[in-house]
Amino acid sequence: MEKNPKNEANRITKILRMAGVDQFPVKVRDIALDFSKNLCPEAPISAIKQVSIPSFEGMLVKSPKGDKWMIGINEDLASSGRINFTIAHEFAHYILHRDLQQNFECAPKDMHTWDALGKKIEAEADVFASYLLMPADDFRNQVAGHEFSIELMRHCADRYDVSLTAAALKWREIAPGRVVVAAAKDGFLDWSSSNDRAFKSGAYLATSKQPIEVPTGSAIHRAIRSATGEKSRLHAQVWFPKEPEGMEIIEHAFVIEGDGFNYTLAVLILPKRDGEDGDDEDLLTPLSGTPSFR
Repeated sequence: MEKNPKNEANRITKILRMAGVDQFPVKVRDIALDFSKNLCPEAPISAIKQVSIPSFEGMLVKSPKGDKWMIGINEDLASSGRINFTIAHEFAHYILHRDLQQNFECAPKDMHTWDALGKKIEAEADVFASYLLMPADDFRNQVAGHEFSIELMRHCADRYDVSLTAAALKWREIAPGRVVVAAAKDGFLDWSSSNDRAFKSGAYLATSKQPIEVPTGSAIHRAIRSATGEKSRLHAQVWFPKEPEGMEIIEHAFVIEGDGFNYTLAVLILPKRDGEDGDDEDLLTPLSGTPSFR
């Protein structure tokens, strides 16, 4: 039977809570090793190692004898947030997909270059990792009553030991209205991700189909490294030409920097549409390009 990534992550969270484990940040290394031994003692995850795997974030590999698995993490990953998410992502492949193949090599490449199965399992692994590291109920408690801000995302990133990008993508998912998160490099969008309500309304940026230049009137266009980032109110049609004339959106933009990479992240908050109930529950959301969670 096909396993649901959200349900599997929530099941592990419930077990941790019942055991009274000090949960945050989630000790994902220990969880992957211990749970695999209990779940599949004949072929558990035996080790999590930093290895030299150029062009890959991480991998999950089964031994030639078939009696154990190993998670490999790119030794160039410097931040603990990136490492945690990568481990959780590879653990997801073990929980969800180990019967499908014996080797998973996960690279931050465009999802649209993969076949249908590749797209599906990579998206499911990201969903599992997000829910394991940042359970939806706890995340909601952290952001309840607060407007979106980079300070709020830093609080969440620190609590869960994830990247700012991963925290922003989680906020996008549980936000009550229409939200689009996008990243830009060298004046063009690298990827974008709309929550379900935004996507259904037509508010998405199809970066996989054609290059999308950053609009000159946007906050992401002028963002520079700063503690608070950029925030502006602008006409929705700057980003989404099909939105009604005169409608305004709020855009937050801030620079993400790290060893060997940098980009600017934008969070676009659109008004609700008439008749929108806002009660959708943690759906798997469409992607355009692949967020790196760095």
